[in-house]
Amino acid sequence: MADDARPIIIKRIKKVSGGRHGGAWKVAYADFVTAMMAFFLLLWLLNSTSKQQREGLADYFSPTVASTNASSGSGDILGGVSLNNDGAQDSAVTVSIPTTPTKVQSQEESQGKAKPEAEKYPELVAKKEQDYFEQMAKDLRVSIQESPELSKLNDQLLIDITKDGMRIQLVDKDNRAMFRPGSAVLYKYAENMLRKISTVIEKMPNRISITGHTDASPFTGRDNYSNWELSSDRANSSRRVLSESGISANRVAEVQGKAATEPLLPDRPLRPENRRITILMLRESPILPEDFM
Repeated sequence: MADDARPIIIKRIKKVSGGRHGGAWKVAYADFVTAMMAFFLLLWLLNSTSKQQREGLADYFSPTVASTNASSGSGDILGGVSLNNDGAQDSAVTVSIPTTPTKVQSQEESQGKAKPEAEKYPELVAKKEQDYFEQMAKDLRVSIQESPELSKLNDQLLIDITKDGMRIQLVDKDNRAMFRPGSAVLYKYAENMLRKISTVIEKMPNRISITGHTDASPFTGRDNYSNWELSSDRANSSRRVLSESGISANRVAEVQGKAATEPLLPDRPLRPENRRITILMLRESPILPEDFM
């Protein structure tokens, strides 16, 4: 019976202790790899974008500023990564982000930068108008010179640019008056000169001031009529010619007569050049001082 008994086999499994192996190092390593990937992605973005695009990104995220501290742990994607295994010391890996020349601007700084640009606008408008005046003056001189009828009157046309605008003056010369003596009736050649001037004036949107002037000789042809009335009537007669040539009445800012108060030749008040009609294209933009900006 003893031989029929089943033998009892005892298996002894030898356990070899290899130390504790947790999974914390995998998490730390994954954070480290993610941080490095983000770092190289950042370098690629900085190298592939333009300055304007970087400024736009900076303004978009302003005023948020990302900060990295070694003690922030694995919560920050580019922060310190702690490796803590059995028998290993804690260590931190710090990834530094290279800075670009473009700094993050606050909203106040952006407004401060835009303010000078707005202040420059009147200056740019004034310069554009000045350039346009000079071009129109040149075109008018060429137009007069090319006309067989008016080219001989070229010395009676004075054009200059003043602080008030582009000034066109039609002046009398010896034996070549624009108006019939003692009246506001234009000679035909003077009327044609005004019509030629209107072809340039109509191209410009500026308002117009028309002024009549006389010499210092007292007017004695009519009772209760002086150089004041004569200069005013001549200015108004010139206005009518311009109006008939297509200049809108809404553009006429003023029509006035100044008699002999503003002579062209102050030291020779009786000269015929003092008898003239002044057409002033008024500036629509302010004149700025030379030291502006």
